[in-house]
Amino acid sequence: MKKFSGIDLHSDNSLVVVSDEQDRIVYQRRLANDLAGIVQALEPHREELIGVVVEATYNWYWLVDGLMEAGYCVHLANTAAIKKYEGLKYSGDAADAAYLAQLLRLGLLPEGYIYPREARAGRDLARKRTRLVQSRTAQILAIENILARQTGGRMKSQEIKRLTAEGVQGLGFSADVTLALQANVAVMHTLESQITVLEERLQEQEKRRRQRQEWQPVPGLGLRRGGALCAALLPASQAFLRA
Repeated sequence: MKKFSGIDLHSDNSLVVVSDEQDRIVYQRRLANDLAGIVQALEPHREELIGVVVEATYNWYWLVDGLMEAGYCVHLANTAAIKKYEGLKYSGDAADAAYLAQLLRLGLLPEGYIYPREARAGRDLARKRTRLVQSRTAQILAIENILARQTGGRMKSQEIKRLTAEGVQGLGFSADVTLALQANVAVMHTLESQITVLEERLQEQEKRRRQRQEWQPVPGLGLRRGGALCAALLPASQAFLRA
């Protein structure tokens, strides 16, 4: 008998459901977010399980990776693309988990991409940079707003980026307004320094990625770069060609 599992993942617990081909629940339990415990719960159904569906929440890495390493066929549900049945009269963690299993059974599950583990850190680092840039922009806008309230004018963003605590002091505002501006300027420069650190790291990673793509393995020969054989790795082949 085919079985399907859906896991409603939360910050510290998961609702695990296993259902059969008629969507009858054969297992349902809320478990702590402990990989060993979840694997143990699924173990009696392993041979019949077609797949396990995990929600694409912010904390899915550990569970998806662990289940895949344990030998389960794992699907990452794109919850943003899932529309509940119009006639569904109740909802909750158990219903959500069962619904994920049902979508898998019907072949209607909108799936998210399971990004390779080794590439996730770089992707997350790029996302972190984006959030820091957004935070820096918020500080620049806050400074613009304070200046507009105090002067009725507008300072260009590039000028704002060059502001220092001493420069703010020289604007001649009251002590409280100066302190507010200095706070924003300090945070802005801190964010800028961290953005620079992340960008340097990302540029370094991109350089290495391009180098890996440039040097491609040629089955039976070694490496090639831009279509040319890496002669240092091919003494036997070269000897054959000279013969």
